[in-house]
Amino acid sequence: MYKNYVELVQKAIDYIEKNLTEPLEVIEISKYMGYSPFHFHRIFQSITGMSIVNYIKVRRMAHAASDLVNTNQRILDIAFHYHFSSQEAFTRSFQKLYQMPPAKYRKYAKKVILFKEEVVMENSLLPKGWMPSGTDPQDYEMGVDYKVAHQGKASGYIMSKKNDARGFATMMQVFKAAIYKGERLRLSGFIKTEDVENWAGLWMRIDGEYEEVLSFDNMQDRPLKGTTNWNQYSIVLDVPEESTVISFGILLHGKGKVWIDGIAFDTVDRSIPTTNEEYHQKLPDKPLNLQFEL
Repeated sequence: MYKNYVELVQKAIDYIEKNLTEPLEVIEISKYMGYSPFHFHRIFQSITGMSIVNYIKVRRMAHAASDLVNTNQRILDIAFHYHFSSQEAFTRSFQKLYQMPPAKYRKYAKKVILFKEEVVMENSLLPKGWMPSGTDPQDYEMGVDYKVAHQGKASGYIMSKKNDARGFATMMQVFKAAIYKGERLRLSGFIKTEDVENWAGLWMRIDGEYEEVLSFDNMQDRPLKGTTNWNQYSIVLDVPEESTVISFGILLHGKGKVWIDGIAFDTVDRSIPTTNEEYHQKLPDKPLNLQFEL
């Protein structure tokens, strides 16, 4: 049932993303999904951690912020384009989310974006906590994108440098497992892809004291390919008591580009299935074919 709900919410998010500049009402979205507004609202919030109304507002704000920086449109026109009743209403909502009014953000962000792009191009630095890895990270570019974001001001990205990029690259983090021992842990994030030829995916690994892999999932059984709009994806793994380290990240294999934003960790109850079940090695109950006779 949980898997069905995840797929349902992903379908709804895709619908919302395609219609952000159109009137969007919870009743209409729920009807499109085939559920009552109340029931679908509960499903959506349980999966994404936010209400449908708030999700729409956050995404419209992200688009509006991008338009402020990348176009010369009047603030009033941007406000109406994203269905705000007035420039004043837009300004209030924008300031609440970005801690500054739209006009100031436009002036400030343009300077920041130009500066950050120069820094990334010269030094190829990832934000604190993130590190590049993979089989062939030299064939890929990784960094922070200040023009494309799901929410807020920026997103992380990986992009192949050439059409025949080898192996895969990942931008990743590693942290101690102590606070999640004995828990079922869900990693979620919003991902967008462009012209991904092989595949991209979110990944998480739980390691033990001797670096043995206790749990692992990299979405290889549900890969992201081609060009896809922002949507939420998740990995759910058990963190055994003997766990010592948790690693996670976003990976890209081959030509294309992938963005990630809005990463979150939360513990879930046992009613939500893990996503690494097929990775568990199934052992026989007793030795087999000891005489080599079929």
